[in-house]
Amino acid sequence: MASLVQREATLTTRRVKAAVCRTFGQPLVIEEIQIAAPRAGEIGVRLAACAICQSDIHYLEGAWGGDLPAVYGHEAAGVVDEVGADVEGFAVGDHVVVTLIRSCGSCPHCTRGDTVHCEATFGPDGPGPLSTADGEEIVQGLHTAAFAERVVVHHSQAVVIPAEIPLDSASLLACGVITGYGAVVNTAQMEPGCTVVVIGTGGVGLNTVQGAAHSGARTVVAVDLSDAKLEAARALGATHTVNPGREDVVGRVQALTEGRGADYVLVTVGAKAAVEQGPALLRRGGTIVIVGMPASGVTATIDPGAIANSGQRILGSKMGSTRIAIDVPRLVELYREGTLKLDELISGRYPLEEINDAIASAQAGEALRNVILFGSGADSPR
Repeated sequence: MASLVQREATLTTRRVKAAVCRTFGQPLVIEEIQIAAPRAGEIGVRLAACAICQSDIHYLEGAWGGDLPAVYGHEAAGVVDEVGADVEGFAVGDHVVVTLIRSCGSCPHCTRGDTVHCEATFGPDGPGPLSTADGEEIVQGLHTAAFAERVVVHHSQAVVIPAEIPLDSASLLACGVITGYGAVVNTAQMEPGCTVVVIGTGGVGLNTVQGAAHSGARTVVAVDLSDAKLEAARALGATHTVNPGREDVVGRVQALTEGRGADYVLVTVGAKAAVEQGPALLRRGGTIVIVGMPASGVTATIDPGAIANSGQRILGSKMGSTRIAIDVPRLVELYREGTLKLDELISGRYPLEEINDAIASAQAGEALRNVILFGSGADSPR
């Protein structure tokens, strides 16, 4: 994208360091870029931390297309440093979680509480807040662009949290935790005493395990090819683990459920094979929840006759059907009580200059969640 930014001249800009994607599949480039001041309805946030989500990696690899150059990153936390006009509920110095979820509060989706599907258009038409020093527009990836020292976002994307909450741990609440936990609590509305299979135990899958355990599931079966991640799943509430590289997943689940199958199967990876396997793990009348997002063009084949005959349900779960103003404070309280594990999910902490190493570690399956720390975000992320 070579167009020049024609942002309103009255708005001042700041220079910040960011990790810019200029070519899909190639290492990010650390650059000094410009970020405009908040417009009406927006806030500026000095970031302390941004976790690396699998969705960011998909975008960086080009799996979902899009224009370049771009700054991705959307799982962040920091400190408000500027408040635009017509914004209430935020003040300079507030500690916040910053998400990609934007909501107008008045469209048909928002009024029924389905804020993740808000259909509104935000802000005036034209370029976003990011540009190079010579005026080239930089795409604000996922409306957040948190692989940078500072973000400017719509106020609905942020939630104030207590100042004593470590900001590196708090960043996980912006996506991985709300997506996995919310898939259980909000989308599936899982009842106590049920049997659950969670396919995939990455950042989202582990929080799906936590959500199932906290919801009172009797049996929680975690499925993954990584023994290290399966061990983490047990620490977070899984009662059983299955490595499909060594075991028959269907046979194991049948044995654990007296041949009926699980009440719920939550697919937290964007893999065709995982979705297609779901019905074989499910009991009659059971529910599959598709949580992981596959690359564009990936399709799965199921037998609709068998689904109908078995009375099974297939649900999609975007961002855990989360209402951030309600769900994030609840999760913060669970963390403060020691019920929700966040600190244990962080595998590594990296400065922005080492973001490509952090991404490579995540791509290799070595990490639960790697977090980028920004020296300018707060006196200390912890």
